[in-house]
Amino acid sequence: MAGVLKGRTVKCDQKVNITAAFGSDLVLEGFTSLPNILLKVYVKIGITDFQMMILIHMIRLHVEEKEYFPSPELLSRFMSSDTDRIKREIDELIEKDIVSISEFYDSASNTVFKGYDFDPLFLKISDVWAAMKAREIEESKSCLKSDGYGYERVRDMFDVRTAGLISVFEKEFGRALSPMEAEQISQWADETDADLIVEALKRAVLRGKHNFKYINGILLEWKKNNLRTLQSIAEYDADFQRRRAGKDVRAGRAVNKNDSKRKALIRSLYI
Repeated sequence: MAGVLKGRTVKCDQKVNITAAFGSDLVLEGFTSLPNILLKVYVKIGITDFQMMILIHMIRLHVEEKEYFPSPELLSRFMSSDTDRIKREIDELIEKDIVSISEFYDSASNTVFKGYDFDPLFLKISDVWAAMKAREIEESKSCLKSDGYGYERVRDMFDVRTAGLISVFEKEFGRALSPMEAEQISQWADETDADLIVEALKRAVLRGKHNFKYINGILLEWKKNNLRTLQSIAEYDADFQRRRAGKDVRAGRAVNKNDSKRKALIRSLYI
């Protein structure tokens, strides 16, 4: 059984489909993973596009080929640039404290060797990330202070009367209203007395209907019957109850009358 292989391996069978061989190498040669955060912020920490490509190849060689200290000559094989420029760019990365040179220990061979150290790079990335995250947290806190839904305080957009109604609705619903819901209340307030709107809200809540469609239905029914005060609504409700009770009595009498006729018919059959 073969030991640890360090060189490049080649398939011995030369009967190879070139397309299949390409697909095999595409997968088996592996991938170089780069953090998305690095790609987003490298410009912010002073890395040029050219230097970013150098770093990508340095990371790939480090991970794939265990080449910890690639020379400018080696890097130039993968880039359209001369070794002198690559050396200058690496020196600048070191000066800007993007990478450093450290000593590494290999336990298998018991040797110490030099290599490029990427800790400074990731330390700078973490600093930028922390600043971005802190800004996001502050923005979210600002949204929470304004409303639970990221809206600005919607009641500030309306007059005192409508703002008062919005507060009542928010208390009953147990949440902040959206701008669209606040606009609906504003429209009701332009057409209906505030007492009627609150009354419609109470009736909806008592029936477990915490939605604007149900409340709007109540207000439309009152408007259709020309009910514009709480007193007129109370009188209408009382009259409705009387009419309903009368209807029930008449229905009961009709049932009793029909029952009497049925009993009389039955008696006649036995006479």
